[in-house]
Amino acid sequence: MDFANHSCRSGEDLQAYQHRVYAVVYSVILAPGLLGNVLAIWVFRIYIRETKKAVVFMMNLAVADLLQVLSLPLRIYYYLNNTWPFGHPLCMICFYLKYVNMYASIYFMVCVSVRRCELIMRPLRYNSSKRKGDMFICVLGWLLVCLGCLPFPLLRNPSSSLNPDSRDRLSSEAGAPLSGPDSVCFSELPMRTVSIPAAWALLIIAELVGFIIPLILVLACSCLTAGSLREGRGGAIPDRGEKRRALRMVLSCAAVFLVCFAPYHVTMPLDFLAKANALNSCALRDLILRCHPFTLCLASLNCSLDPLMYYFTTDEFWRRLSKPEIPEMTSMTFSRRLSCITAGEEVDDEPL
Repeated sequence: MDFANHSCRSGEDLQAYQHRVYAVVYSVILAPGLLGNVLAIWVFRIYIRETKKAVVFMMNLAVADLLQVLSLPLRIYYYLNNTWPFGHPLCMICFYLKYVNMYASIYFMVCVSVRRCELIMRPLRYNSSKRKGDMFICVLGWLLVCLGCLPFPLLRNPSSSLNPDSRDRLSSEAGAPLSGPDSVCFSELPMRTVSIPAAWALLIIAELVGFIIPLILVLACSCLTAGSLREGRGGAIPDRGEKRRALRMVLSCAAVFLVCFAPYHVTMPLDFLAKANALNSCALRDLILRCHPFTLCLASLNCSLDPLMYYFTTDEFWRRLSKPEIPEMTSMTFSRRLSCITAGEEVDDEPL
Protein backbone atom coordinates (compact mmCIF):
# COMPACT_ATOMS: atom_id res chain seq x y z
CA MET A 1 0.00 0.00 0.00
CA ASP A 2 2.88 2.40 -0.63
CA PHE A 3 1.58 5.74 -1.87
CA ALA A 4 5.00 7.20 -2.55
CA ASN A 5 8.36 5.98 -3.63
CA HIS A 6 10.22 7.66 -0.77
CA SER A 7 10.41 6.23 2.73
CA CYS A 8 11.43 7.61 6.09
CA ARG A 9 13.65 5.74 8.46
CA SER A 10 12.10 5.49 11.87
CA GLY A 11 14.11 6.41 14.91
CA GLU A 12 15.76 3.52 16.66
CA ASP A 13 13.77 4.18 19.84
CA LEU A 14 10.34 4.51 18.23
CA GLN A 15 9.29 0.90 18.75
CA ALA A 16 10.63 0.83 22.31
CA TYR A 17 8.85 4.11 23.03
CA GLN A 18 5.52 2.76 21.77
CA HIS A 19 5.91 -0.42 23.82
CA ARG A 20 6.62 1.59 26.98
CA VAL A 21 3.56 3.78 26.48
CA TYR A 22 1.25 0.81 25.91
CA ALA A 23 2.67 -1.20 28.83
CA VAL A 24 2.36 1.67 31.33
CA VAL A 25 -1.13 2.81 30.33
CA TYR A 26 -2.61 -0.68 30.07
CA SER A 27 -1.16 -1.57 33.48
CA VAL A 28 -2.85 1.50 34.97
CA ILE A 29 -6.19 0.69 33.32
CA LEU A 30 -6.25 -3.02 34.21
CA ALA A 31 -7.21 -3.06 37.91
CA PRO A 32 -9.83 -0.28 38.01
CA GLY A 33 -11.29 -1.42 34.69
CA LEU A 34 -11.67 -5.01 35.89
CA LEU A 35 -13.14 -4.18 39.30
CA GLY A 36 -15.35 -1.36 38.05
CA ASN A 37 -16.95 -3.29 35.22
CA VAL A 38 -17.51 -6.49 37.22
CA LEU A 39 -19.19 -4.38 39.89
CA ALA A 40 -21.26 -2.56 37.26
CA ILE A 41 -22.52 -5.81 35.73
CA TRP A 42 -23.47 -7.07 39.21
CA VAL A 43 -25.46 -3.90 39.98
CA PHE A 44 -27.16 -3.68 36.58
CA ARG A 45 -28.14 -7.35 36.74
CA ILE A 46 -30.26 -6.50 39.79
CA TYR A 47 -31.91 -3.43 38.29
CA ILE A 48 -32.30 -4.57 34.70
CA ARG A 49 -35.93 -5.62 35.27
CA GLU A 50 -36.84 -2.89 37.75
CA THR A 51 -36.10 0.31 35.84
CA LYS A 52 -36.36 1.63 32.32
CA LYS A 53 -33.49 4.14 32.37
CA ALA A 54 -31.27 2.55 29.74
CA VAL A 55 -29.86 0.00 32.21
CA VAL A 56 -29.85 -2.74 29.57
CA PHE A 57 -27.63 -0.57 27.36
CA MET A 58 -25.28 0.28 30.22
CA MET A 59 -24.97 -3.39 31.12
CA ASN A 60 -23.96 -4.22 27.55
CA LEU A 61 -21.51 -1.32 27.64
CA ALA A 62 -19.95 -2.79 30.80
CA VAL A 63 -19.70 -6.21 29.11
CA ALA A 64 -17.91 -4.63 26.13
CA ASP A 65 -15.45 -2.89 28.45
CA LEU A 66 -14.85 -6.09 30.43
CA LEU A 67 -14.01 -8.03 27.25
CA GLN A 68 -11.21 -5.61 26.46
CA VAL A 69 -9.93 -5.52 30.05
CA LEU A 70 -9.60 -9.32 30.03
CA SER A 71 -7.25 -9.06 27.03
CA LEU A 72 -4.99 -6.45 28.64
CA PRO A 73 -2.71 -8.86 30.57
CA LEU A 74 -1.60 -10.50 27.31
CA ARG A 75 -1.03 -7.09 25.74
CA ILE A 76 1.03 -5.98 28.74
CA TYR A 77 3.12 -9.15 28.51
CA TYR A 78 3.82 -8.52 24.84
CA TYR A 79 4.84 -4.90 25.28
CA LEU A 80 7.07 -5.68 28.27
CA ASN A 81 8.80 -8.70 26.71
CA ASN A 82 8.70 -7.68 23.02
CA THR A 83 7.56 -11.12 21.93
CA TRP A 84 4.29 -13.03 21.52
CA PRO A 85 4.56 -16.72 22.49
CA PHE A 86 0.80 -17.42 22.60
CA GLY A 87 0.21 -18.18 18.95
CA HIS A 88 -1.31 -16.25 16.09
CA PRO A 89 -5.03 -17.11 16.74
CA LEU A 90 -4.94 -15.62 20.25
CA CYS A 91 -3.13 -12.57 18.90
CA MET A 92 -5.90 -12.02 16.39
CA ILE A 93 -8.58 -12.45 19.06
CA CYS A 94 -6.98 -9.81 21.30
CA PHE A 95 -6.42 -7.53 18.33
CA TYR A 96 -10.05 -7.96 17.27
CA LEU A 97 -11.47 -7.40 20.77
CA LYS A 98 -9.77 -4.01 20.93
CA TYR A 99 -11.85 -2.66 18.05
CA VAL A 100 -15.01 -4.55 19.02
CA ASN A 101 -14.85 -2.91 22.44
CA MET A 102 -14.26 0.55 21.03
CA TYR A 103 -17.11 0.51 18.53
CA ALA A 104 -19.46 -1.41 20.83
CA SER A 105 -18.82 1.26 23.46
CA ILE A 106 -19.60 3.97 20.92
CA TYR A 107 -22.79 2.17 19.88
CA PHE A 108 -24.11 1.66 23.41
CA MET A 109 -23.19 5.19 24.50
CA VAL A 110 -25.38 6.44 21.67
CA CYS A 111 -28.16 4.09 22.82
CA VAL A 112 -27.86 5.33 26.42
CA SER A 113 -27.96 8.98 25.32
CA VAL A 114 -30.94 8.47 23.00
CA ARG A 115 -32.90 6.46 25.58
CA ARG A 116 -32.37 8.95 28.43
CA CYS A 117 -33.27 11.83 26.13
CA GLU A 118 -36.38 9.99 24.95
CA LEU A 119 -37.49 9.26 28.51
CA ILE A 120 -37.26 12.95 29.34
CA MET A 121 -38.95 14.21 26.18
CA ARG A 122 -41.59 11.48 25.72
CA PRO A 123 -41.78 9.25 28.81
CA LEU A 124 -45.26 7.86 28.14
CA ARG A 125 -44.15 6.14 24.95
CA TYR A 126 -41.93 3.69 26.84
CA ASN A 127 -43.71 0.44 27.68
CA SER A 128 -43.01 -3.28 28.03
CA SER A 129 -42.85 -3.75 24.27
CA LYS A 130 -40.10 -1.17 24.04
CA ARG A 131 -38.23 -2.92 26.83
CA LYS A 132 -38.17 -6.04 24.65
CA GLY A 133 -37.14 -3.85 21.73
CA ASP A 134 -34.10 -2.70 23.72
CA MET A 135 -32.89 -6.30 23.91
CA PHE A 136 -33.26 -6.61 20.14
CA ILE A 137 -31.30 -3.36 19.68
CA CYS A 138 -28.49 -4.78 21.84
CA VAL A 139 -28.31 -8.05 19.89
CA LEU A 140 -28.39 -6.18 16.60
CA GLY A 141 -25.68 -3.82 17.82
CA TRP A 142 -23.33 -6.65 18.78
CA LEU A 143 -23.92 -8.30 15.41
CA LEU A 144 -23.22 -5.12 13.45
CA VAL A 145 -20.14 -4.24 15.48
CA CYS A 146 -18.64 -7.74 15.26
CA LEU A 147 -19.18 -7.82 11.49
CA GLY A 148 -18.00 -4.25 10.99
CA CYS A 149 -14.74 -4.85 12.88
CA LEU A 150 -13.78 -7.96 10.90
CA PRO A 151 -11.68 -5.95 8.38
CA PHE A 152 -9.23 -5.02 11.14
CA PRO A 153 -7.90 -8.58 11.68
CA LEU A 154 -8.59 -9.68 8.11
CA LEU A 155 -6.32 -6.94 6.73
CA ARG A 156 -3.40 -8.50 8.62
CA ASN A 157 -1.46 -11.13 6.70
CA PRO A 158 -0.34 -13.98 9.00
CA SER A 159 1.44 -15.82 6.17
CA SER A 160 3.65 -12.84 5.41
CA SER A 161 6.87 -12.96 7.37
CA LEU A 162 9.09 -9.96 7.93
CA ASN A 163 12.04 -9.52 5.65
CA PRO A 164 15.50 -9.62 7.29
CA ASP A 165 15.98 -5.84 7.24
CA SER A 166 12.61 -5.21 8.89
CA ARG A 167 13.24 -7.94 11.44
CA ASP A 168 16.63 -6.50 12.35
CA ARG A 169 15.14 -3.00 12.65
CA LEU A 170 12.29 -4.17 14.90
CA SER A 171 14.73 -6.15 17.01
CA SER A 172 16.99 -3.13 17.55
CA GLU A 173 14.07 -0.79 18.27
CA ALA A 174 12.40 -3.17 20.70
CA GLY A 175 15.64 -4.03 22.44
CA ALA A 176 15.06 -7.77 22.10
CA PRO A 177 15.43 -10.30 19.30
CA LEU A 178 12.43 -11.42 17.32
CA SER A 179 12.57 -15.19 17.07
CA GLY A 180 10.02 -15.87 14.35
CA PRO A 181 7.06 -14.60 12.36
CA ASP A 182 4.70 -15.30 15.29
CA SER A 183 6.74 -13.15 17.70
CA VAL A 184 5.09 -9.91 16.57
CA CYS A 185 1.46 -9.03 17.20
CA PHE A 186 -1.17 -6.29 17.03
CA SER A 187 -0.37 -3.23 14.90
CA GLU A 188 3.12 -4.58 14.09
CA LEU A 189 1.67 -7.44 12.06
CA PRO A 190 2.25 -7.09 8.30
CA MET A 191 -0.61 -5.67 6.24
CA ARG A 192 -2.22 -7.31 3.25
CA THR A 193 -1.94 -5.56 -0.08
CA VAL A 194 -5.01 -3.36 -0.55
CA SER A 195 -5.76 -0.96 -3.37
CA ILE A 196 -5.73 2.74 -2.58
CA PRO A 197 -9.47 3.27 -3.32
CA ALA A 198 -10.41 0.31 -1.11
CA ALA A 199 -8.22 1.57 1.73
CA TRP A 200 -9.74 5.05 1.59
CA ALA A 201 -13.26 3.59 1.41
CA LEU A 202 -12.65 1.59 4.59
CA LEU A 203 -11.26 4.66 6.36
CA ILE A 204 -14.18 6.87 5.34
CA ILE A 205 -16.76 4.27 6.41
CA ALA A 206 -15.02 3.78 9.77
CA GLU A 207 -14.85 7.53 10.40
CA LEU A 208 -18.40 8.26 9.23
CA VAL A 209 -20.32 5.31 10.69
CA GLY A 210 -18.07 4.64 13.67
CA PHE A 211 -17.49 8.20 14.88
CA ILE A 212 -19.05 11.18 13.09
CA ILE A 213 -22.69 10.03 13.02
CA PRO A 214 -22.58 8.74 16.64
CA LEU A 215 -20.95 12.00 17.75
CA ILE A 216 -23.75 14.03 16.12
CA LEU A 217 -26.38 11.88 17.85
CA VAL A 218 -24.77 12.20 21.29
CA LEU A 219 -24.34 15.96 20.96
CA ALA A 220 -27.95 16.33 19.72
CA CYS A 221 -29.23 14.36 22.73
CA SER A 222 -27.17 16.58 25.03
CA CYS A 223 -28.69 19.73 23.52
CA LEU A 224 -32.25 18.37 23.66
CA THR A 225 -31.90 17.22 27.27
CA ALA A 226 -30.35 20.53 28.32
CA GLY A 227 -33.17 22.36 26.53
CA SER A 228 -35.82 20.35 28.37
CA LEU A 229 -34.24 21.39 31.68
CA ARG A 230 -34.69 25.06 30.80
CA GLU A 231 -38.38 24.54 30.05
CA GLY A 232 -41.08 25.24 32.60
CA ARG A 233 -42.91 22.66 34.65
CA GLY A 234 -45.32 21.97 31.84
CA GLY A 235 -42.85 19.61 30.17
CA ALA A 236 -43.17 15.88 29.82
CA ILE A 237 -41.39 15.29 33.14
CA PRO A 238 -41.96 18.04 35.74
CA ASP A 239 -39.34 16.56 38.09
CA ARG A 240 -36.31 18.78 37.53
CA GLY A 241 -34.16 16.43 39.61
CA GLU A 242 -34.85 13.61 37.17
CA LYS A 243 -34.03 15.90 34.28
CA ARG A 244 -30.73 16.88 35.89
CA ARG A 245 -29.79 13.23 36.38
CA ALA A 246 -30.61 12.51 32.75
CA LEU A 247 -28.58 15.53 31.66
CA ARG A 248 -25.59 14.38 33.73
CA MET A 249 -25.75 10.97 32.10
CA VAL A 250 -25.96 12.33 28.55
CA LEU A 251 -23.22 14.92 29.15
CA SER A 252 -21.01 12.21 30.67
CA CYS A 253 -21.47 10.07 27.57
CA ALA A 254 -20.52 13.07 25.42
CA ALA A 255 -17.46 13.82 27.58
CA VAL A 256 -16.17 10.22 27.50
CA PHE A 257 -16.89 10.16 23.80
CA LEU A 258 -14.83 13.30 23.13
CA VAL A 259 -11.98 12.44 25.50
CA CYS A 260 -11.54 8.79 24.57
CA PHE A 261 -12.67 8.37 20.98
CA ALA A 262 -12.29 11.73 19.24
CA PRO A 263 -8.45 11.87 19.43
CA TYR A 264 -8.12 8.35 18.03
CA HIS A 265 -10.40 9.02 15.07
CA VAL A 266 -8.46 12.22 14.30
CA THR A 267 -5.12 10.43 14.21
CA MET A 268 -6.33 7.18 12.60
CA PRO A 269 -6.24 8.46 8.98
CA LEU A 270 -2.99 10.32 9.70
CA ASP A 271 -1.44 7.14 11.08
CA PHE A 272 -2.57 5.31 7.97
CA LEU A 273 -0.88 7.90 5.75
CA ALA A 274 2.28 7.77 7.84
CA LYS A 275 2.55 3.98 7.69
CA ALA A 276 1.82 4.07 3.95
CA ASN A 277 4.74 6.48 3.39
CA ALA A 278 2.35 9.02 1.89
CA LEU A 279 3.79 11.99 3.81
CA ASN A 280 6.64 14.05 2.40
CA SER A 281 7.84 15.24 5.81
CA CYS A 282 9.66 12.60 7.82
CA ALA A 283 9.42 14.79 10.92
CA LEU A 284 5.63 14.92 10.58
CA ARG A 285 5.51 11.17 10.08
CA ASP A 286 7.57 10.58 13.21
CA LEU A 287 5.34 12.95 15.20
CA ILE A 288 2.18 11.13 14.11
CA LEU A 289 3.66 7.73 14.93
CA ARG A 290 4.52 9.01 18.40
CA CYS A 291 1.13 10.63 19.03
CA HIS A 292 -1.01 7.76 17.76
CA PRO A 293 -0.15 5.40 20.69
CA PHE A 294 -1.47 8.02 23.13
CA THR A 295 -4.77 8.31 21.26
CA LEU A 296 -5.07 4.53 21.11
CA CYS A 297 -4.52 4.41 24.87
CA LEU A 298 -7.17 7.09 25.36
CA ALA A 299 -9.58 4.89 23.42
CA SER A 300 -8.89 2.14 25.98
CA LEU A 301 -9.28 4.52 28.93
CA ASN A 302 -13.06 4.38 28.61
CA CYS A 303 -12.91 0.96 30.31
CA SER A 304 -12.05 2.77 33.56
CA LEU A 305 -14.09 5.94 32.96
CA ASP A 306 -17.40 4.22 32.21
CA PRO A 307 -17.82 2.74 35.74
CA LEU A 308 -17.21 6.22 37.19
CA MET A 309 -19.89 7.55 34.85
CA TYR A 310 -22.34 4.92 36.13
CA TYR A 311 -21.69 5.79 39.77
CA PHE A 312 -21.97 9.57 39.49
CA THR A 313 -24.87 9.74 37.03
CA THR A 314 -27.07 6.70 37.78
CA ASP A 315 -29.13 6.89 40.97
CA GLU A 316 -29.74 3.11 40.97
CA PHE A 317 -26.00 2.43 40.85
CA TRP A 318 -25.22 4.91 43.63
CA ARG A 319 -28.08 3.68 45.84
CA ARG A 320 -27.05 0.06 45.45
CA LEU A 321 -23.46 0.74 46.49
CA SER A 322 -24.05 3.30 49.23
CA LYS A 323 -27.22 1.83 50.77
CA PRO A 324 -27.59 -1.89 50.03
CA GLU A 325 -31.26 -2.71 49.94
CA ILE A 326 -31.12 -6.40 50.81
CA PRO A 327 -29.69 -5.87 54.33
CA GLU A 328 -32.22 -3.04 54.87
CA MET A 329 -35.13 -5.26 53.86
CA THR A 330 -33.83 -8.06 56.08
CA SER A 331 -33.48 -5.68 59.02
CA MET A 332 -36.97 -4.27 58.41
CA THR A 333 -38.49 -7.75 58.30
CA PHE A 334 -36.68 -8.74 61.49
CA SER A 335 -37.88 -5.57 63.24
CA ARG A 336 -41.48 -6.23 62.24
CA ARG A 337 -41.30 -9.80 63.52
CA LEU A 338 -39.72 -8.63 66.77
CA SER A 339 -42.41 -6.00 67.28
CA CYS A 340 -45.11 -8.59 66.63
CA ILE A 341 -43.57 -10.95 69.18
CA THR A 342 -43.21 -8.15 71.72
CA ALA A 343 -46.79 -7.02 71.17
CA GLY A 344 -47.99 -10.59 71.59
CA GLU A 345 -46.17 -10.95 74.89
CA GLU A 346 -47.66 -7.70 76.12
CA VAL A 347 -51.15 -8.93 75.28
CA ASP A 348 -50.53 -12.18 77.13
CA ASP A 349 -49.40 -10.29 80.24
CA GLU A 350 -52.57 -8.19 80.39
CA PRO A 351 -55.23 -9.45 82.84
CA LEU A 352 -58.38 -10.93 81.43
